[in-house]
Amino acid sequence: MATKCGIIGLPNVGKSTIFNALTRAEAETANYPFCTVDPNTGIVNVPDARFDRLCEIYCPKKTAPSHMAFVDIAGLVAGASKGEGLGNQFLGHIREVDALVHIVRCFDDPEIIHVNGKVDPQNDVELITTELILKDLETVEKRLLKSGKKARSGDKAAKREQDLLNRLQETLSNGTCARTLLIADDERSIMKELSLLTQKPILYVGNVPEDDIETGNAYSNTLMRLAKNEGAECLMISGKIESEIAALPPEEGREFLEELGMKETGLARLIQASYKLLGLITFFTVGEDEVKGWTIHENTSAVEAAGEIHSDIARGFIRAEIFSYQDLVEQGSDKAIKDKGLLRLEGKNYLVQDGDCVYFRFNV
Repeated sequence: MATKCGIIGLPNVGKSTIFNALTRAEAETANYPFCTVDPNTGIVNVPDARFDRLCEIYCPKKTAPSHMAFVDIAGLVAGASKGEGLGNQFLGHIREVDALVHIVRCFDDPEIIHVNGKVDPQNDVELITTELILKDLETVEKRLLKSGKKARSGDKAAKREQDLLNRLQETLSNGTCARTLLIADDERSIMKELSLLTQKPILYVGNVPEDDIETGNAYSNTLMRLAKNEGAECLMISGKIESEIAALPPEEGREFLEELGMKETGLARLIQASYKLLGLITFFTVGEDEVKGWTIHENTSAVEAAGEIHSDIARGFIRAEIFSYQDLVEQGSDKAIKDKGLLRLEGKNYLVQDGDCVYFRFNV
């Protein structure tokens, strides 16, 4: 699926370093603003112990874990909403992604310049949030002018739209993101059309020095408080550690991780948190030929999930044969699953669950 997480932040906070480690895409990194101009996109596998266990059970000829996309977006500066720096281009790239990973600098280093002269997570977060809010306010006010004439003529749909737009205008004018506003079900289509930047779900990531990865520091503590007040998730990673691990062969990387006393990489936690942020789940197709993880949104129907594999399967859908990953692990084989009556037959409207193992019957 085409779901994307955009990596944003001020220049020189470690965005591209983390993106490179995340995707091993070798995006350009340098110690000057706007090193990243065009957004780099990388597809990453989603760490999932269930997938590894399924591969052990089936010993398939081919494997394909679930995956998602990350986009490294150019650094933003004050005035971006008015076109400063790479403002319009930056904001346009944000509009194209589905969720935001905001990298915040939580380290001191005199050799890496800070665009505002000093490290200050609160100021850095507020700067970017303000620019996104200002751009959204511009979008809402333009839409208000456009729909005002229809609303005054008595058009009921336009009046509903005006009501939502007025609430959005008030929320944004108060310096609050659009994602905090409660909206009715019949307003969701309008929100989708608006494609507001501050409506997108957000994950904060503090880039800390390697010595502070376990305990954090004053900078990361500030960031954690900001995220908590906003109701957003926040995690800490060390871009330096992650880039070193990514440069090693897998076995050496695991050994290095053990030496650091870490159970998993910060990037694994970042991918998993981003996956959750986007409301994504995984179902599996399994067998001796291939074990594959498929990425879908929560509350996806069986016929829609079939369409993720191939449109013909959705078009000729007959039924879905399903058992859970947990049942397979407990029973040990497909045969045991069937013998215990744990194989279920589901129709088009069944909502696929995270960890379902699915075989689709179809006819075209």
